[in-house]
Amino acid sequence: MLKRFLVSFLLLFTAWGLVRAQDPLQKADTLLISGDTIIMLGDSVIIKQAPKPVYWEKGGNYNLSIQQVSLSNWNAGGSSNLAFNTGLNLFANYKKDLIIWDTKLTINLGFNRQGGRSFATRKTNDNFFFITKYGRELSPKWFLSTQLDARTQLLAGYRYFRPAGAEEDARTRLSDFLAPAYIQSSTGLNYRRDFKNKDRLSLIASPFTGRFTIVMDDSLSNAGAFGVVPGERLYAEAGLSFSSMTDFQILENVRWRADLNLFTNFERLGNFVVNLNSVISFRVNKYITTRMETILIYDEKVFIPQDNGPPKQAVQLQNAINFGLALEF
Repeated sequence: MLKRFLVSFLLLFTAWGLVRAQDPLQKADTLLISGDTIIMLGDSVIIKQAPKPVYWEKGGNYNLSIQQVSLSNWNAGGSSNLAFNTGLNLFANYKKDLIIWDTKLTINLGFNRQGGRSFATRKTNDNFFFITKYGRELSPKWFLSTQLDARTQLLAGYRYFRPAGAEEDARTRLSDFLAPAYIQSSTGLNYRRDFKNKDRLSLIASPFTGRFTIVMDDSLSNAGAFGVVPGERLYAEAGLSFSSMTDFQILENVRWRADLNLFTNFERLGNFVVNLNSVISFRVNKYITTRMETILIYDEKVFIPQDNGPPKQAVQLQNAINFGLALEF
């Protein structure tokens, strides 16, 4: 009986001691120093919690600009118009141990509506870019990487013209969703550097590249548009490629992002398909930004209709300056 009493007393005393020991811990101070969480009681360190590793970096931005001009009895001439441009950029980057995986999606749309003309609403901007890259580290700056690059547009595109003797404009369809679409898969060496201010440089040279031109529209496919065999929907090529990605803070509120992709077919080495996308952002404040966007494309298989004469090979160039709302997230 005495033994049971002593054991019970010891258990109760131990439990009471543990409860008393928790009281000071509940009153302890929590500090955050250089990303580390430290719990202190007086001048003594009790517990140091290691920060959880972060493998994913996600974000993006959305921009919107609208211009509206309304004229009534305006002696200087002109016409009422409405211009609308919007863009969405998303990214998700993963890094753990020796593995990296970077993904980026860009969508741009723009329209212009002008009174007093045929086909009053016309598309001015339409781009869809998706790039994803998976790599394994060979050294701190060199990776063995595989990249997938997909490009198309979302809506039908037209060439507007006025036939001889006609009083109104006419149009012919030049492109549509997945007509064309370009998908490029490449594997090679990737040189990558990360700098302060989230600046980044990435260069990839690939001796093993497959490029696929897709034309899903029947009329464009039957015409042999974009280099496909008439009546076919897919044209496949093998060759070499080089791509680069730059993201630099030029000035305090000025950032430059650019993607360059070069591809040459093994059968026509030296004749490059060129795709360049460049964006310079001037941030006024948290919500207002001016963007200068440039897209340059050259593909010898694409023949551009001309106002005079037959279609010919030419550099495609798009420049846009937008001032409006911009949201970072």
